[in-house]
Amino acid sequence: MPERPRALFALTAENLPQVFPPEVLARLRESVDIDPVLVAEDFTTPEAREILARTEILVTGWGCPRLDAAALDAAPELRAVLHSAGSVKGFVTPEVWRRGIVVSSAAAANAVPVAEYTLAMILLAGKDVLGARERLRTGRAHPGWGVVPGIGNHGRRVGVIGASRIGRRVIELLAPFDLRVSLTDPYVSESRAAALGVPLLALDELLRTSDIVTVHAPETPETHHLVGRRELALMPDGATLINTARTPPSTTSRTPSSPRTWRAPRETNSPASA
Repeated sequence: MPERPRALFALTAENLPQVFPPEVLARLRESVDIDPVLVAEDFTTPEAREILARTEILVTGWGCPRLDAAALDAAPELRAVLHSAGSVKGFVTPEVWRRGIVVSSAAAANAVPVAEYTLAMILLAGKDVLGARERLRTGRAHPGWGVVPGIGNHGRRVGVIGASRIGRRVIELLAPFDLRVSLTDPYVSESRAAALGVPLLALDELLRTSDIVTVHAPETPETHHLVGRRELALMPDGATLINTARTPPSTTSRTPSSPRTWRAPRETNSPASA
């Protein structure tokens, strides 16, 4: 039997049992030689440097320290980084690519449940389920069975910010429904958007013309405060913002952190004025 490559966990220690429960850890240890309780949370300590010197594979997760030149110098045998979460932008530096180290992530797998959650929230928002919930909580009375104007998903306008893995999957999941879906993404061409089956709009136009906006932009300096107070003011009264981004690009005092679904109040002239 060939010798298993030496591996090391690099993530926040408290996340290890959540990401690698016993049955998953057992399967992993069939493929690599890894200490099931040893976790590197800091690459600068003497203990970490000693272990890195003989590590061939890093199994990373949330909280992994940055893999800069100094960390990589301490790991001359390193040939692969296997990330158990989504984006690696928070800790993989250009030096990793320059040294030809292989990097993989679970971003594609993680995109599926996030996209499914987004689909559910879009359909619920179109039915005003969240608003009905709040009215029931406040009034403690059944709203009755009369026709409620403006409730339903037929022809509802949905704007997708970001053609990321999740954003693209959301567009695919929305295709069977009678919704008018549009996209904004500065890195996507009109032909690429057409291939996805949606029109490409500027951000401001998308915000003005969407009943529901869902954010799937990555966390970068360019997307910081992507949807702020000015942008929220462009949305129609009663519109809904769904944000499943890694950290909220829509940072404002009026967007709650949980749940990440926000509805513009209908009684105001603009969302920013409330």
